[in-house]
Amino acid sequence: MAFRVIADLTACVHLLFVLYVAFGGFLAWRWPRTIVLHVAAVLWGGASVLVGFDCPLTDVENWARRSAGQAGLDPNGFIDHYLTGVIYPESALGLVRALAAACVVVSWVGVWRRAKRADRVRKLASGSYP
Repeated sequence: MAFRVIADLTACVHLLFVLYVAFGGFLAWRWPRTIVLHVAAVLWGGASVLVGFDCPLTDVENWARRSAGQAGLDPNGFIDHYLTGVIYPESALGLVRALAAACVVVSWVGVWRRAKRADRVRKLASGSYP
């Protein structure tokens, strides 16, 4: 029972991480300092997809599921097991990846623009803006 709970909690954390990679940059619009964490998450998530190394969360979930007497995830990992072919068709994988990348780019452009605007406002308030 405990291993099943660990596996399920790990799957939830993994889903939250995937969602954070895609949409976490928008949190930086409200909390700009979080952009550093988001950049790190995008680099990690992107590298795991592009290079294909195993994610530690996948390893933990596989260990817990096998310890609970269940089958592990698909050999290709969390996204292939829970999302591709379940949430969206396999034929849309490229589109989904492109949309996730677009969300990241849009969120980062928004962070940059908001930072520029805040800087302008600070300079205006201090009287140092031309």
